[in-house]
Amino acid sequence: MNRLVVLGSVNADHVLRVPHFPRPGETLTGHGYQVVPGGKGANQAVAAARLGAPVSFIARIGDDAIGRQMQAGFAADGIDVSAVERDEALPTGIAIIYVSDEGENSIGISAEANGALSPEMVKRHESMIADAHTLLLQLEVPLESVFEAARLARAHGTRVVLNPAPARPLSAELLALVDLITPNQTEAELLTGVPVTDEASAREAAARFHQLGIQEVMITLGAQGVYCSNPSQQVLIPGFRVTAVDTTAAGDTFNGALLAAQLAGHDFHGAVRFAHGAAALSVTRLGAQSSIPSEAEVEAFLLAQAAQGH
Repeated sequence: MNRLVVLGSVNADHVLRVPHFPRPGETLTGHGYQVVPGGKGANQAVAAARLGAPVSFIARIGDDAIGRQMQAGFAADGIDVSAVERDEALPTGIAIIYVSDEGENSIGISAEANGALSPEMVKRHESMIADAHTLLLQLEVPLESVFEAARLARAHGTRVVLNPAPARPLSAELLALVDLITPNQTEAELLTGVPVTDEASAREAAARFHQLGIQEVMITLGAQGVYCSNPSQQVLIPGFRVTAVDTTAAGDTFNGALLAAQLAGHDFHGAVRFAHGAAALSVTRLGAQSSIPSEAEVEAFLLAQAAQGH
């Protein structure tokens, strides 16, 4: 079945714009406070759905007003929420996000209900994973659950994509179950020991990932683009230059867009270009899910870029 299953986190993002990140002991006056839907799993599921993919989401939320509101929002984006379970004991996960005037963000999270997404819960939704074309994972839920989902996907021939964020050490056993890994520079260095700063160091890190059994590697290099390495090609594909307002969820948008494009049949370069376009649009807007563009918006952006020779 040509369906994407996303397993991951749901957070209520408390966002405050500040002139700069507060130093220890410093109190800053911010502005633009809002509570918006977030969580890496939710962001990626929403991105893929808005950008054309049929998506099912496996997640755990609190049995609270914000959790119910977010679940309704996922459904409104066309996501299958039959595997979004409510926890009666824990609230929906939260994130505290500062956004600086430069558009950078600083984030603290508390897992709450995300921490109760157990291997047993994953097993309850084995048939959903088995029937999918691709399973997309991140690291804001318990590692043992990520491993169980990857194990089930591999057993059923479902493609496993891992966005290894937030950065944390991972076992070779888990990495060996991954078909495509999409780290940023920090995550790539943590997992391979190679400080990634440019195309040459990205190539070295990608080779380490291949030695661990991962066939496809895409290392995001910020303004430089994304370094892609697989058995048929090794190439740095540049992104688009835009004025960043808020980088929250840019990586999540890239991941969701990439898989939506691949499921829609785009070729390799076309899928990466589509993902770059979606991520570029997202950083020009505030918030996480609120910044994720539609498929039509991305197509229009790419046409405009092509007309300018980009």
